[in-house]
Amino acid sequence: MTATETHIPARAERPVGLPAPSRAADGRPGVPLPRLVTVELRKMIDTKAGLWLLLIMSAVSAIVVTVFLIWGPAVEATFGTLLTLASFPLLVLLPILGIMSATSEWSQRTGLVTFTLEPRRGRAITAKVIASLILGLVVTASGFAAAAIANVIGASTSDASGAWDVTWQTALGVTLAFAIFVLQGLAFGFLFLNTPFAIVASLVLPTVWSIASGLVSSIETASRWLDLNQVTEPLLNGTMTGENWGQLGTSFGVWVLLPLAVGSWRVLHREVK
Repeated sequence: MTATETHIPARAERPVGLPAPSRAADGRPGVPLPRLVTVELRKMIDTKAGLWLLLIMSAVSAIVVTVFLIWGPAVEATFGTLLTLASFPLLVLLPILGIMSATSEWSQRTGLVTFTLEPRRGRAITAKVIASLILGLVVTASGFAAAAIANVIGASTSDASGAWDVTWQTALGVTLAFAIFVLQGLAFGFLFLNTPFAIVASLVLPTVWSIASGLVSSIETASRWLDLNQVTEPLLNGTMTGENWGQLGTSFGVWVLLPLAVGSWRVLHREVK
């Protein structure tokens, strides 16, 4: 090499199999999805509303199974019965968990910060879905734990049978049902982008539909396919058949996938103020 020659270092080659870093539209490296999920989890837990909601769900489940152990028939105090009792309040409150995650940028006016740090809103939506499902699994585990602890205490301190009568189909069905209701809350949250409206809609609309289907015979057949509360009963009991899966898929499409698609479109195109 002569004195006049300039040495140009070779560009480092990316190791084989190592994916390229994600990049935003302006070429900047994007925020990794695991970090986005972690941030969404912290946002759901660190706020007073989110923390209180989790505490209320845990407390209500514990109170329900405790009351049943004290005043309920001892012969029916099995793990399956206690799990069913612990699940009811969680199924009502879990959609609110998803709603609060979906509407946080719009109700707390943090959307400008969020979408500046991660301008690809689709990734933010994906992170919210994953984070909500993870937290939903934690709530599901707390429901199983409350029922199991109550079953052990009941069997050791009273005449309760203490039978462990939950099959794997029932356990899987309960977990899947919890995930469905979390996703329903997310879907309604994205659809309305307003926490109070989304909460009222997620609680009132399915209830009104269930009541109407019981009063109006002409829509009774349709309700077997479009009533999310009704089609998840076999799932919670672990008695799903082929027809039940079809009914669940239809209702899931109407109450979860459709509002989730429309709501995601709104999030992707709405102006942040």
